[in-house]
Amino acid sequence: MINAAIVGLGWWGRTLVESVQGRSETIRFVAGATRTRSPEVDAFAAAQKFAMAADFNALLADKQIGAVVLATPHSMHAGQVIAAAAAGKHVFCEKPFTLTKADAEAAVAATRRAGVTLGLGYNRRFHPEMTKLRDRIRSGDLGTILHVEATMTFPNALFIDPGHWRADRDETPCGGLTPMGVHAVDAMIDLCGEIEQVYCQSLRRVVKVKSDDTTSILFRMKNGPSGYLGTMTATGPGFSFQVFGSNGWVRLEGMTHVAGATSQERRTRLFGTCRFQPVKGAAQAWEAERLDVSCAVLEAFAAAAAGGPSFPISFADMVHGAAATEAIIRSAQTGKVEKVH
Repeated sequence: MINAAIVGLGWWGRTLVESVQGRSETIRFVAGATRTRSPEVDAFAAAQKFAMAADFNALLADKQIGAVVLATPHSMHAGQVIAAAAAGKHVFCEKPFTLTKADAEAAVAATRRAGVTLGLGYNRRFHPEMTKLRDRIRSGDLGTILHVEATMTFPNALFIDPGHWRADRDETPCGGLTPMGVHAVDAMIDLCGEIEQVYCQSLRRVVKVKSDDTTSILFRMKNGPSGYLGTMTATGPGFSFQVFGSNGWVRLEGMTHVAGATSQERRTRLFGTCRFQPVKGAAQAWEAERLDVSCAVLEAFAAAAAGGPSFPISFADMVHGAAATEAIIRSAQTGKVEKVH
């Protein structure tokens, strides 16, 4: 059992705690820290039976803590990963890892030097339906992969407090890209390999905060397939992910993390109806298996930290995901196709 500290206790930090506390046999939270301390946060910590520390540095100095879990703004990730590694802590970082390739490389290098485990919160990789899709692609069952596309939507930006960090364009460039779209980017990398180039257009149509609400991105993968991702933060909630091959297509449907949804719903109801349409023959449809993906990703991290199997997301994929995110943001600014370096 690894003793962990949660850093950041917004709605998602609390969700991570709830996914494993008193449930997992491999990881538990014994401490926490947050930039904004409130009676609500203190009550949550008491209910979940962990102590609140003065700040992040106090957690790093605590020898009883073996790992830190970062649920903090993106701009803080690289520095916090580097500091945690230097303190000898295993570190799990929520997505997106960083917004630049250079920051991602620096964070990875720090964990390599320290010999600690680095985990990353792309929890949808761990869902059984993504595993089935990955196996179907790698076995050749779908034939040559032609195209992959995703649409991810939620209404959260319609209701967000203008003072919240997610309302800051510098923290959340390209609207829904960082809170949800990067999950799809990671899935494309996982299933289809590295991304060669991107083109992004990102707009603000209706939200009051200074953040985009409608973003669309075109991709070209290095090994041939094309891709598309659309995110909207000011419409009804939804998620779809579809892979088209020369033998047929698979479509996964589900939900995004909607503000106000219960913790259990956010963790277990991301996938719903699934479909496979072969080139010849009738379509097949089924309901997705249920899995607490937040628990699954944290337990995979804990197992790796304990000397078990390596964390399933490679350093190369972590860095390439950050490089792709950087290129997408750059394309939205330049209005041009941008290479992923």
